[in-house]
Amino acid sequence: MSLLTVRNLSKAYGAVQALADVSFTLAAGESLAMIGPNGAGKSTCFNILNGQVEPDAGAVELEGRSLAGLRAHRIWRLGVGRTFQIAATFGSMTVRENVQMALLSHHRRLGSLFSAASRAYREEADDLLAQVGMREQARRPCAVLAYGDLKRVELAVALAGRPRVLLMDEPTAGMAPAERSELMQLVTGMARKSNIGVLFTEHDMDVVFRHADRVIVLAGGALIAQGLPQDVRMNPRVREVYLGGDLLAEARANA
Repeated sequence: MSLLTVRNLSKAYGAVQALADVSFTLAAGESLAMIGPNGAGKSTCFNILNGQVEPDAGAVELEGRSLAGLRAHRIWRLGVGRTFQIAATFGSMTVRENVQMALLSHHRRLGSLFSAASRAYREEADDLLAQVGMREQARRPCAVLAYGDLKRVELAVALAGRPRVLLMDEPTAGMAPAERSELMQLVTGMARKSNIGVLFTEHDMDVVFRHADRVIVLAGGALIAQGLPQDVRMNPRVREVYLGGDLLAEARANA
């Protein structure tokens, strides 16, 4: 059984069909890239998957359990985490405190926020920071971090919720090329080790084709292709509507 199953997902905003009958699956430990031009429906799909938007039709199931009609916080507690294109952290708080806040929420102890926040789940927070390579910066305010480091902190915050599925919206946006590769190697390695299914959107095709196990392609709200990276890269329809001439020439050169 698939970890995440999406069937016939549709969503319209007036006359604009943001998603049209989209279906795909995500396996435990798999890194699945969702690509497509601007306006393809990627953000709408993500917003439906984590409960921010209700679909007009279709079904979303997590390990066979329907997520239809559930609010975002319920879906998060069931195991669907998310990171955003612009890293979202509390700048005035330390790296460790950001992760501690997420752990307090995960363990339903937000009532202890002011009385015990500095001590709560300190070791657990440090373990998560060690996993993303940020343990040595635990005491630094997030406001002074380089952007690539903020992305690592955001990943640790997402992992604090013990996700089964992790949605990552443009995880490498704003990062230098070397940082992009390091982050995605970290993410895909953790996904396989912990059996987390990762669904990510990405405009950097080098990141997609180097790090995704499979790729799905949206255009105009419809799913136009899915499969192994090398197969999707050579798909004529994908090359026509998204990859463009430069990547087409490169794909032919590498064929």
